[in-house]
Amino acid sequence: MVLTERIDAGAAAGVRQAIEVLAGRRIAVLTGAGVSTDSGIPDYRGEGAPRRTPMTAQTFLSDEAARRRYWVGSHLGWKAFAAAEPNAGHAAIAALERTGVATGVVTQNVDGLHLRAGSRRVVELHGTMRRVLCTHCGQVFDRRDVGERLERENPWITVPDRVQLGPDGDVLPASSEGFVVPDCTVCGGVLKPEVVFFGEFIPAEKFREAEQLVATSGALLVAGSSLVVNSGIRLVERARRRRIPVVIVNRGETRADRRATVKVDAGTSEVLAALADELPALRGSGAL
Repeated sequence: MVLTERIDAGAAAGVRQAIEVLAGRRIAVLTGAGVSTDSGIPDYRGEGAPRRTPMTAQTFLSDEAARRRYWVGSHLGWKAFAAAEPNAGHAAIAALERTGVATGVVTQNVDGLHLRAGSRRVVELHGTMRRVLCTHCGQVFDRRDVGERLERENPWITVPDRVQLGPDGDVLPASSEGFVVPDCTVCGGVLKPEVVFFGEFIPAEKFREAEQLVATSGALLVAGSSLVVNSGIRLVERARRRRIPVVIVNRGETRADRRATVKVDAGTSEVLAALADELPALRGSGAL
């Protein structure tokens, strides 16, 4: 067995255990922000993550000034966020699906990088930054179109070429005074990115789709998530109830470390690449 040279000796032992546990099984993959850090998008809780107070749904909808600050920061960061490229971890997950090892991926991320990497069955639990919806009438808009409107209505705004992104693809704005927030062109309602803010519930149909992915798989692979958000830990519990292996790959502790069959404390890109190298050749060796 040849593991990538980027995996240190301590992590390599965990990767070997993970390969033994996952060999021959169809795998559901659950990803969090740690999968996208190598693409330049920081996470909330990882080492070196910027200190941010996430926007809540209640604040966004009830506080016009907070909503204005959010849209300024989100727009300033959108260009860099949308330009982020899939990394080796995204590519490895897509390869596992393509070779029949992975049944699909459930992601807590809103960056769309799994789809851009070639994954086909992707459940975006927390929504996507690619679309904007009206909170009143439900009309959906392309984020690029809203961005163009925003710049027409705020011609003074300058989007820098290089920015320090926040975890949600935003930038802390120096000022939002005078900023005009675009409204719905259909009904005049409040526009909101099609993402689940803190304080909102994941749409029931989305979580059912994620549960179904776990229910039809022989193992659960968690990558880059501390599992602090309840949606992730609930899927781990679904896997445990079915008595299927749970493998966690994450730098630092997670809420489910003691429940995992194998925990690999390492970067997701290198570990996922190693799994994608090894697991397809072992498809016939276990319980497919």
